[in-house]
Amino acid sequence: MEKKKSGADFGAEVNRLKIQGPERLYLIWGDEDYLRDRFVEQLRSACLGDGEADFNYRRMSGQNMDLRDLDEAVRTPPFLGSHVFIELRDYDVNACREDQQERLLYILGDIPEGCTVAMIEDIGYVPDGRLGVVKKLKKLAHTVEFTAQEQQALVRWIGRRFADLGKDIARADAEYLIFTSGSLMSQLIPEIEKLAGYVAGSRVTRADIDKVAIKLPEARVFELSDRLAERDYDGAADVLAKLLLTRESPIKLIAIVGQQMRRLYAAKLLSAPGGRPDELYELCGVKPGYAASRLMNTVRRLDIGWIEFACEMCAEYDYRMKSTADDDEELLKELLVRLAAGK
Repeated sequence: MEKKKSGADFGAEVNRLKIQGPERLYLIWGDEDYLRDRFVEQLRSACLGDGEADFNYRRMSGQNMDLRDLDEAVRTPPFLGSHVFIELRDYDVNACREDQQERLLYILGDIPEGCTVAMIEDIGYVPDGRLGVVKKLKKLAHTVEFTAQEQQALVRWIGRRFADLGKDIARADAEYLIFTSGSLMSQLIPEIEKLAGYVAGSRVTRADIDKVAIKLPEARVFELSDRLAERDYDGAADVLAKLLLTRESPIKLIAIVGQQMRRLYAAKLLSAPGGRPDELYELCGVKPGYAASRLMNTVRRLDIGWIEFACEMCAEYDYRMKSTADDDEELLKELLVRLAAGK
């Protein structure tokens, strides 16, 4: 199975910008909005300098944008400066009408020297590389996708953020924070600041994280599978109650539970003689570190037959939620009872 491609290297992109200067066209997207926005700041500074340059800065929105306005902005020469920077936000290239595609590509393919257009997409948006207009746009643009950073880099970054706030954290606890609160910097920053304000001493511990940090549903589901593996059904019911208190819909929660059961199944197969636990990331996206170790520890206590049954039950209840008028929350509770009862 082909490994997932990692996103852009922020440091490498900034160095490229400093050495080569700004390109004429950028296509920037990805879920790591913290790095995305920092790069846009660097790009704007490279084009306009650090001072006020409102005359040569344009911010446009993709919502109902007239391509004539974009064309006019691109053709307008810089005033009292040497460069024009156009920030085009949330223009949905995937939905670009056929009668507009040729005009868009003509404008963006003929950007004059001294002008930079940055097309910046919001979280969750991915340019559809199967579309002809996207293929042509990617040939014209310097594409930059900012995804969640590799764990080692993220652990170092967490350490630096805590150090700036006068705190320190062990590597294992930084990995646990990533597991608990997510791997996106924009999610981690408020948790780091909250923890730094809460901890009286200099060291942030796992116990502090459990008391203060927000737990993502994915982390709660790890707890759920652990309680089931330990046959602690009251504990599993308590975890489910906490999951239901989140803002996520039962349909999304059952999808997360189902994904966890499939991960357990893959981990069980890979832990058998001849299996390769290092393939866990390729099969189901669990990176080496705390989450992978915890997953492998959980499957040692589970029977392969129960895991297969759990996968079947998750698929059955997912279907029932989407195809019947039964109460979704009650179905999720019923699923837990079925998992606790076993085959």
